[in-house]
Amino acid sequence: MSFLDLAKVRYSTKKYDNTKQVSNEQIEELKQILRLSPSSINSQPWKFTFITDPTLKKELASKSYVNEQSINDVNLLVVFSVMENIEHFENRNLSVLPEAWVKGFYEPLVKSNGNEAVKTWLENQVYLSLGFFLSACMNMGLDATPMEGIERQAYKQILNQDGYSPLFAVTVGYADAPNDWAHPTILPKSRFELKEVVESI
Repeated sequence: MSFLDLAKVRYSTKKYDNTKQVSNEQIEELKQILRLSPSSINSQPWKFTFITDPTLKKELASKSYVNEQSINDVNLLVVFSVMENIEHFENRNLSVLPEAWVKGFYEPLVKSNGNEAVKTWLENQVYLSLGFFLSACMNMGLDATPMEGIERQAYKQILNQDGYSPLFAVTVGYADAPNDWAHPTILPKSRFELKEVVESI
Protein backbone atom coordinates (compact mmCIF):
# COMPACT_ATOMS: atom_id res chain seq x y z
CA MET A 1 0.00 0.00 0.00
CA SER A 2 1.35 3.44 -0.90
CA PHE A 3 1.94 6.11 1.74
CA LEU A 4 -0.96 8.09 0.29
CA ASP A 5 -3.27 5.11 0.64
CA LEU A 6 -2.15 4.66 4.25
CA ALA A 7 -2.74 8.35 4.96
CA LYS A 8 -6.28 8.06 3.67
CA VAL A 9 -7.17 5.47 6.31
CA ARG A 10 -5.01 6.56 9.27
CA TYR A 11 -6.96 7.95 12.22
CA SER A 12 -6.63 8.51 15.95
CA THR A 13 -7.87 5.27 17.44
CA LYS A 14 -10.49 5.57 20.17
CA LYS A 15 -10.92 1.90 21.05
CA TYR A 16 -8.13 -0.67 21.08
CA ASP A 17 -8.16 -4.44 20.97
CA ASN A 18 -6.58 -5.32 24.32
CA THR A 19 -5.87 -8.90 23.18
CA LYS A 20 -3.27 -7.77 20.64
CA GLN A 21 0.08 -6.39 21.72
CA VAL A 22 2.87 -4.46 20.08
CA SER A 23 5.83 -6.84 19.86
CA ASN A 24 9.22 -6.22 21.47
CA GLU A 25 10.74 -6.11 17.98
CA GLN A 26 8.29 -3.40 16.91
CA ILE A 27 9.00 -1.41 20.07
CA GLU A 28 12.74 -1.52 19.42
CA GLU A 29 12.17 -0.40 15.84
CA LEU A 30 10.02 2.52 16.99
CA LYS A 31 12.74 3.58 19.40
CA GLN A 32 15.26 3.69 16.57
CA ILE A 33 12.86 5.61 14.36
CA LEU A 34 12.24 8.26 17.02
CA ARG A 35 15.97 8.66 17.55
CA LEU A 36 16.21 9.58 13.86
CA SER A 37 13.44 12.20 14.00
CA PRO A 38 14.10 15.51 12.23
CA SER A 39 14.57 18.75 14.15
CA SER A 40 15.61 22.28 13.28
CA ILE A 41 19.43 22.48 12.99
CA ASN A 42 19.46 18.93 14.43
CA SER A 43 18.75 20.40 17.89
CA GLN A 44 17.12 17.22 19.32
CA PRO A 45 15.80 18.79 22.58
CA TRP A 46 13.75 15.75 23.57
CA LYS A 47 13.31 12.57 25.53
CA PHE A 48 11.03 9.70 24.47
CA THR A 49 9.88 7.44 27.30
CA PHE A 50 8.54 4.02 26.31
CA ILE A 51 6.27 2.60 29.01
CA THR A 52 5.20 -1.04 28.97
CA ASP A 53 5.12 -1.69 32.72
CA PRO A 54 1.40 -2.26 33.50
CA THR A 55 1.52 -0.68 36.97
CA LEU A 56 3.28 2.48 35.81
CA LYS A 57 1.08 2.70 32.73
CA LYS A 58 -2.06 2.45 34.88
CA GLU A 59 -0.80 5.23 37.13
CA LEU A 60 -0.20 7.49 34.15
CA ALA A 61 -3.59 6.52 32.71
CA SER A 62 -5.27 7.88 35.83
CA LYS A 63 -3.74 11.28 35.01
CA SER A 64 -4.91 11.28 31.40
CA TYR A 65 -8.52 12.51 31.49
CA VAL A 66 -10.65 10.85 28.76
CA ASN A 67 -7.66 8.85 27.52
CA GLU A 68 -7.49 6.59 30.58
CA GLN A 69 -9.16 3.56 29.02
CA SER A 70 -7.12 3.74 25.82
CA ILE A 71 -3.88 3.70 27.80
CA ASN A 72 -5.03 0.73 29.85
CA ASP A 73 -6.03 -1.19 26.70
CA VAL A 74 -2.61 -1.03 24.99
CA ASN A 75 0.74 -2.41 26.07
CA LEU A 76 2.73 0.59 24.83
CA LEU A 77 2.55 4.23 25.86
CA VAL A 78 5.17 6.70 24.63
CA VAL A 79 5.66 10.02 26.43
CA PHE A 80 7.28 12.89 24.52
CA SER A 81 9.16 15.40 26.70
CA VAL A 82 11.14 18.57 26.07
CA MET A 83 14.35 19.80 27.70
CA GLU A 84 13.61 22.38 30.39
CA ASN A 85 16.92 24.11 31.00
CA ILE A 86 17.97 26.38 28.16
CA GLU A 87 21.54 26.71 29.40
CA HIS A 88 21.88 22.92 29.58
CA PHE A 89 20.43 22.63 26.07
CA GLU A 90 22.95 25.13 24.73
CA ASN A 91 25.91 23.49 26.51
CA ARG A 92 24.95 19.94 25.54
CA ASN A 93 23.00 19.95 22.29
CA LEU A 94 24.32 23.03 20.55
CA SER A 95 27.95 22.33 21.45
CA VAL A 96 28.12 19.44 18.96
CA LEU A 97 26.62 21.39 16.07
CA PRO A 98 28.47 23.38 13.40
CA GLU A 99 29.17 26.87 14.69
CA ALA A 100 27.52 28.36 11.59
CA TRP A 101 24.19 26.81 12.57
CA VAL A 102 24.40 28.26 16.06
CA LYS A 103 25.76 31.69 15.13
CA GLY A 104 23.83 31.97 11.89
CA PHE A 105 20.44 30.68 13.01
CA TYR A 106 19.90 29.88 16.68
CA GLU A 107 21.43 32.97 18.23
CA PRO A 108 20.10 35.67 15.86
CA LEU A 109 16.72 34.12 15.02
CA VAL A 110 15.71 32.22 18.17
CA LYS A 111 17.69 33.20 21.26
CA SER A 112 17.55 36.90 20.48
CA ASN A 113 13.78 36.79 21.02
CA GLY A 114 14.07 35.77 24.69
CA ASN A 115 13.65 32.65 26.79
CA GLU A 116 9.94 32.17 26.07
CA ALA A 117 10.66 32.13 22.35
CA VAL A 118 13.41 29.57 22.90
CA LYS A 119 11.10 27.35 24.95
CA THR A 120 8.42 27.52 22.27
CA TRP A 121 10.99 26.65 19.61
CA LEU A 122 12.22 23.68 21.65
CA GLU A 123 8.67 22.38 22.07
CA ASN A 124 8.05 22.75 18.34
CA GLN A 125 10.91 20.34 17.68
CA VAL A 126 9.24 17.67 19.82
CA TYR A 127 6.02 18.13 17.85
CA LEU A 128 7.98 17.53 14.64
CA SER A 129 8.97 14.14 16.00
CA LEU A 130 5.30 13.32 16.66
CA GLY A 131 4.41 13.51 12.97
CA PHE A 132 7.40 11.32 12.16
CA PHE A 133 6.33 8.79 14.81
CA LEU A 134 2.69 8.61 13.73
CA SER A 135 3.77 8.02 10.14
CA ALA A 136 6.08 5.23 11.28
CA CYS A 137 3.31 3.55 13.26
CA MET A 138 1.03 3.74 10.26
CA ASN A 139 3.69 2.25 8.00
CA MET A 140 4.24 -0.62 10.46
CA GLY A 141 0.55 -1.49 10.58
CA LEU A 142 0.11 -0.09 14.08
CA ASP A 143 -2.66 2.16 15.29
CA ALA A 144 -1.83 5.19 17.42
CA THR A 145 -3.46 8.08 19.23
CA PRO A 146 -1.62 11.33 20.06
CA MET A 147 -2.84 12.77 23.37
CA GLU A 148 -2.29 16.28 24.67
CA GLY A 149 -4.94 15.50 27.28
CA ILE A 150 -2.54 14.55 30.06
CA GLU A 151 -1.72 16.13 33.40
CA ARG A 152 1.79 17.21 32.52
CA GLN A 153 3.01 17.91 36.04
CA ALA A 154 1.65 14.60 37.30
CA TYR A 155 3.37 12.77 34.45
CA LYS A 156 6.64 14.51 35.29
CA GLN A 157 6.40 13.45 38.93
CA ILE A 158 5.39 9.87 38.17
CA LEU A 159 8.20 9.44 35.63
CA ASN A 160 10.65 11.29 37.88
CA GLN A 161 11.95 13.22 34.90
CA ASP A 162 14.77 15.55 35.87
CA GLY A 163 15.41 18.28 33.34
CA TYR A 164 12.55 17.35 31.01
CA SER A 165 8.87 18.29 30.85
CA PRO A 166 6.27 15.93 29.33
CA LEU A 167 4.28 17.56 26.53
CA PHE A 168 2.03 14.77 25.25
CA ALA A 169 1.76 11.01 24.99
CA VAL A 170 0.89 8.46 22.32
CA THR A 171 -0.88 5.13 22.73
CA VAL A 172 0.23 2.44 20.29
CA GLY A 173 -1.59 -0.81 19.59
CA TYR A 174 -4.22 -2.37 17.37
CA ALA A 175 -7.65 -0.88 16.85
CA ASP A 176 -10.81 -2.71 17.80
CA ALA A 177 -12.19 -1.54 14.46
CA PRO A 178 -15.74 -2.96 14.64
CA ASN A 179 -16.32 -1.27 18.00
CA ASP A 180 -14.45 1.99 17.42
CA TRP A 181 -16.84 4.81 16.61
CA ALA A 182 -13.98 6.84 15.09
CA HIS A 183 -12.87 4.14 12.65
CA PRO A 184 -13.05 5.40 9.03
CA THR A 185 -15.56 2.67 8.13
CA ILE A 186 -17.92 4.17 10.72
CA LEU A 187 -16.88 7.82 10.78
CA PRO A 188 -15.53 8.73 7.33
CA LYS A 189 -12.29 10.71 7.32
CA SER A 190 -13.03 14.43 7.03
CA ARG A 191 -10.63 17.01 5.66
CA PHE A 192 -10.99 20.34 3.89
CA GLU A 193 -10.80 20.20 0.12
CA LEU A 194 -7.32 20.18 -1.42
CA LYS A 195 -7.81 23.57 -3.08
CA GLU A 196 -8.60 25.12 0.30
CA VAL A 197 -5.41 24.03 2.04
CA VAL A 198 -2.82 23.60 -0.74
CA GLU A 199 -1.70 26.40 -3.02
CA SER A 200 0.42 26.02 -6.13
CA ILE A 201 2.25 29.09 -7.39
